[in-house]
Amino acid sequence: MVNQETLTLDIGFTYEDFASKLDDYDYHFNPGDVVAGTVFSLEPRGALIDIGAKTAAYIPIQEMSINRIDTPEEVLQSNETREFYILADENEDGQLTLSIRRIEYMRAWERVRQLQTEDATVRSLVFATNRGGALVRIEGLRGFIPGSHISTRKPKEELVGEELPLKFLEVDEERNRLVLSHRRALVERKMNKLEVGEVVIGTVRGIKPYGAFIDIGGVSGLLHISEISHDHIDTPHSVFNVNDELKVMIIDLDADRGRISLSTKQLEPEPGDMVKNPQVVYDMAEEMAVKYREQILAKQQGILTEEASQGAEEEVPSAMEEAEIPDAMEEAEVSTAMEEAEIPDAVEEAIPPVIETEITAIEEEVPSPAEEEIPAVPTEIEEVSVAVEG
Repeated sequence: MVNQETLTLDIGFTYEDFASKLDDYDYHFNPGDVVAGTVFSLEPRGALIDIGAKTAAYIPIQEMSINRIDTPEEVLQSNETREFYILADENEDGQLTLSIRRIEYMRAWERVRQLQTEDATVRSLVFATNRGGALVRIEGLRGFIPGSHISTRKPKEELVGEELPLKFLEVDEERNRLVLSHRRALVERKMNKLEVGEVVIGTVRGIKPYGAFIDIGGVSGLLHISEISHDHIDTPHSVFNVNDELKVMIIDLDADRGRISLSTKQLEPEPGDMVKNPQVVYDMAEEMAVKYREQILAKQQGILTEEASQGAEEEVPSAMEEAEIPDAMEEAEVSTAMEEAEIPDAVEEAIPPVIETEITAIEEEVPSPAEEEIPAVPTEIEEVSVAVEG
């Protein structure tokens, strides 16, 4: 029988030394890191995740999804391996806090930036309204539609639950702002069906010192005062009244700015007919439009002589020149409107309870880079020359 004492070796390496060596090879996890983890325990309000740390990390239920969920099983399964975002450093028990929702938000911002770059039209349900406009969700982020960019005759409160086509106005992750336009989406769709030189029937919806806004099938175009007649006109009120029906010709389409420029001047058989006898202009509108289109085509093909070209330039609408027609929505005007609007954060830090006066897009706590509150946007910007009303 071998004496057990003879098998005891003094190697000078204790359990404490072993633990210390393990620490040397321990991974260092920092808030903001994205790591792989495996679910090994689902709990009523969270889950324990093995990410290779000495202590299991924890993910609370509110950090499991960009959307509201009731149970962890809606998102996670036992033994599932996936990516997690380290939300907070170790607590006093050495436990890290994880998030899936933060990863989803990062990817959502990346996706909406891509959609904006592509100038894509997206569709989304209105889930709430506030005094400044309407709220929608795009890729899980809360988007805001200013009242001036909601193109419907319905009260905005009745839009809740309705799906709207939308274009992006502002995508700013740093400021936590996602702003969209219903009006611009409708204008683009309508403009795709219109052509320069086309005669359309419209209704006068508004009159300003610089021109009249004409509704042409749900979108509004500007009939600039310089494009009403060859004769001088002091004010559009001397020619039109609100709700008058008339024929106009489209002389410019600017999809990027959402601008439709109109003319009756180019339809006059004789200079001044719009002032003296507008019915003659309407009766001969299609015939005059054909001549206009032929003239434009000839100019484009370079057939006109220099003298004829100069004459044609006098007939070509001055409304096509930047200096004479205000943009439907000048960049400065867009900026001002956005600054004046009460734009909710796309991701909000402290989420108040859901109440009727203000409903937040996200029901849990999410860090927000922007917390400023801005006065509400007016419900209508009359100076905008393209305002979709249906």
